Amino acid sequence: MNIIYEDNHIIVVIKKADQPVMLDSSNDYDLLTEIKDYIKIKYNKPGNVYTGLVHRLDRPVGGVMVFAKTSKAASRLSNSIRNIEFDKKYYAVVKGIINPLEATIENWMCKDDQEKKSYICNEDTPNAKLAKLKYKVVKSVSDMSLLDIELFTGRHHQIRVQLSSAGYPIYGDMRYGDGPKGHIALFAYSLGFIHPVTQKPMVFECDPDYTIPPWPLFK
Repeated sequence: MNIIYEDNHIIVVIKKADQPVMLDSSNDYDLLTEIKDYIKIKYNKPGNVYTGLVHRLDRPVGGVMVFAKTSKAASRLSNSIRNIEFDKKYYAVVKGIINPLEATIENWMCKDDQEKKSYICNEDTPNAKLAKLKYKVVKSVSDMSLLDIELFTGRHHQIRVQLSSAGYPIYGDMRYGDGPKGHIALFAYSLGFIHPVTQKPMVFECDPDYTIPPWPLFK
């Protein structure tokens, strides 16, 4: 586990691609349990260790995440997310040469719980939620483009669905694109928020694994 910051209230880590954030039907070792085990061993804590999950990343997606070490911190971070006070930025490699080079995409999205997929829908569709992101083209190579994405809302599979619907599926996304099979080229490289106790603005950043295709093309 790659820890990039820790204090008495929060712990910030880099989630590995393909690791579930929390326990799922696969029973694979999830990040939440890994953090609890780490805290339990490091601080010699008996019994069940509290670790607050305040936001998520899709299982195939790696990147920066913050977890709360106290219920007070968890409550305050959750409020910040509800008030859209988290700054979330992602890198995504998509198929196609994108024009315009910078734009904001807004859609209404619905989630199919049975299929575990989301899709673009009309505003008046039951349970429709507004989804908004902004992208900027960083670099284009061959028939692929690297996008710097700022996420304003946190809908289920939002970036994957919105980019695919715009005609720019993410490289490696088998669910909303056509692959190729392998790691999805979506990475949460920056996370900014106000510390739940000190009230200090904090920003944490990291790079994707440039050894995994197609990232080497954009290093």
